[in-house]
Amino acid sequence: MARMSLIAYRVRKSPFLFVVLPIFALFCMYQVLFSKEGSILGLSDAIVNNQWAHQQEKTFYFPYSKKYKMPKYTYKKASGWLLNDKGDDMIPEGHIARYDLNKLKSTSNAVANEEKVLILTPMQTFHQGYWDNLLKMTYPRTLIELGFIIPRTASGDVALQKLETAVRAVQTGPKEERFAKITILRQASQSFDRLGEKERHALEVQKERRGAMALARNELLFSTIGPHTSWVLWLDADIIETPSTVIQDMTALNKPVLAANVYQRYFDKEEKKSKIRPYDFNNWAESEIGLQLAQSMGDDEIIVEGYSDIATYRPLMAHFYDENGASNAIMELDGVGGGCTLVKAEVHRDGAMFTNFPFYHLIETEAFAKMAKRLGYTVHGLPNYLVYHIEE
Repeated sequence: MARMSLIAYRVRKSPFLFVVLPIFALFCMYQVLFSKEGSILGLSDAIVNNQWAHQQEKTFYFPYSKKYKMPKYTYKKASGWLLNDKGDDMIPEGHIARYDLNKLKSTSNAVANEEKVLILTPMQTFHQGYWDNLLKMTYPRTLIELGFIIPRTASGDVALQKLETAVRAVQTGPKEERFAKITILRQASQSFDRLGEKERHALEVQKERRGAMALARNELLFSTIGPHTSWVLWLDADIIETPSTVIQDMTALNKPVLAANVYQRYFDKEEKKSKIRPYDFNNWAESEIGLQLAQSMGDDEIIVEGYSDIATYRPLMAHFYDENGASNAIMELDGVGGGCTLVKAEVHRDGAMFTNFPFYHLIETEAFAKMAKRLGYTVHGLPNYLVYHIEE
């Protein structure tokens, strides 16, 4: 039988008219408003039965509605005939949400276990190819949350307008095609939208640029990760092509940190045909020369991989692609990029974040990988699993 919460008022006396009749009246009102036969307030059974949402819907959200208002709660100690002054406060259910993160798992069977995935994208420019590719992913959208952070700049305003249009089209469509949640943040920190593609990748601006990116990533992560999040997929706004099963493929390997290999399609004018080439060189394994170089640097100096000016001779995952190799072949890494990197949410919860300061002479995503390893997690990459960056 459905439980009933009694509201006790402080009374000086307890005659029949002031105690029994009000209780009887409340009981009658409860039967009329909240009986299982139907509620005139239109409340769900989960609320009528005073149950947590995850008991009914297998989610972690209490099912509020516009017609449902939480009962008021006072922290003043109640006393009187019905209550004991020494008793605990009576806090209505729903005022406190309970999460047992020990039961939250990130497993190799993410779909079957209904594990929530949070896809995070720092976005300076909206690419339709990115959005179209996102919509092709076959992981259930009811288990996917999206998070974006966009700079407060002229180009950011344009990107925001296009993103909102795309989001509105999906989130007002059929319920089964909607994402569980979408969060869009505006970044007030420094942006580099005034720089062209080549200027943004110039070595001399990397420390400042990646420091700003680190701040944006942290702000996005800490504002969107929830107690129900099992996985975080970092997906750059420039990534316009991935396998449709990218989430299932990467979660199946059950690694704490796992990076895909970012390549780029281009047209070779000399051979007059389309080809592919490595793009992201931030996925690497450490080398002795790299360690020696770090030892010779000042505290505020950083190593930026992929530049001829700083020769580390690190094994770069981008150079280990084998078109005939298994797509699930893995290699150990010490640094990762943010192009397409899957992270178990517990890694972030344990403190692995993106530093905007030199951390072991690394910064941003590469520093995140170092921090994850310092926390005891392994970092891996998929050299034969390609995702594609937009053509420049």
